[in-house]
Amino acid sequence: MQTAQEELRSANEEMQSTNEELQSTNEELTTSKEEMQSMNEELQTVNAELQAKVDELSRSSNDMKNLLNSTDIATLFLDKELNVRRFTPQATKIIKLIPADLGRPITDLASDLKYPTLIEDVREVLRTLACFEKPAEAHDGRWFTVRIMPYRTMDDRIDGVVITFANITVAKTLEAKLRDNQAVLEKHIAKQSARLDQQNRRPAP
Repeated sequence: MQTAQEELRSANEEMQSTNEELQSTNEELTTSKEEMQSMNEELQTVNAELQAKVDELSRSSNDMKNLLNSTDIATLFLDKELNVRRFTPQATKIIKLIPADLGRPITDLASDLKYPTLIEDVREVLRTLACFEKPAEAHDGRWFTVRIMPYRTMDDRIDGVVITFANITVAKTLEAKLRDNQAVLEKHIAKQSARLDQQNRRPAP
C-alpha cells in the first residue's frame, strides 16, 4: 500500500506538472491569439489604405486617359530603349499600332509620316534632354507638328520620351493657298508695272 501510495503521489505530481505545463501553453496560445488578432487588425488597416491608394491611382489613370483623348492630339510614350509604353487612339491613325505592340521597339512599326529621321531625333532628345519640334507630312497629304520631349518621373528621372503629333493640315492648306494667291498677285503687279513702264517709254505726241 505504501508503494502504491508513493506511485499515486508520484503520478499526482506528474499530473500537476503536466497541468501546469498545459496552463502555461494555454496562456501562450492566448497571448499568440491576441497577437494574431492585433496583427490581423493592422493588416486590415494596411489593406484598406492600399485599396484607397489603388482607387486613387485608378481615378488618376482614368482622368489622364480622358484628358489625353479629349485633346485630340496623338501621343506616343516610349521607354529609354524606345519600346512602346503607351499610346492614345489618335496615334494609331499615324503609326500602325495595336494593343499587342506594347513593349515592341518603335523601329519595328510602320508610320504614315515622311519622317525618316524620327528615331535619330528621339535618340538626340534622350541624349541632350532638350525638346525638339518639326513639321512632318504624311503620305496621304496630312501635316503634323511632331514634338519630342523627355519623359520625366515624379522624382525627376528621365525614363523615356513623349512624342505628340498635332494635326496642322488646315493651317498648311491655308498657307499653300496664301502662297498661291501671293504668287498670282505678284504676277499681276509685275504685269501692271511692265505695262506702265511701256506707256511711260512711249514718246509724247
